[in-house]
Amino acid sequence: MSTDVVLFVLRLISGALLLAVLGLLFVVMWRDYRSALLQAESNRRTYGRLIVVQEIDGAQVAGQSHPLMPLTTLGRSPTNSIVITDDFASGEHALVAYRSGQWWLEDRQSRNGTTINDIPVTQPIIVTDGDVIGIGNCRFRLELEH
Repeated sequence: MSTDVVLFVLRLISGALLLAVLGLLFVVMWRDYRSALLQAESNRRTYGRLIVVQEIDGAQVAGQSHPLMPLTTLGRSPTNSIVITDDFASGEHALVAYRSGQWWLEDRQSRNGTTINDIPVTQPIIVTDGDVIGIGNCRFRLELEH
């Protein structure tokens, strides 16, 4: 076998190995992209909604719907998931969170308190579909997806 033939075979083998490494790299990157995409979709997924039952000075319209996320904050501050423009709402008034397979409502040490079905919330409490959350003058009905 001549040197030219040996070099040609080595070039073919190295080219094939390079293509295999590039193909493997593409597959790994594709799987990583797909898992990141699925994670982002699950973070955007809504788990229900909060529907305004009682409006406040026209700022919150009765029947208006807000998506419920795994961590949904309510209050007057613009950093909240649901901004409430009521003078009786605190900056960070309440939190609705999905923990251990259940939905919880927590008052965030607000000045005027949070209610669930017109009962004051003094500690985190489990909420269910149809419960009415009261913050200031506003009332939200909780509708969970099943």
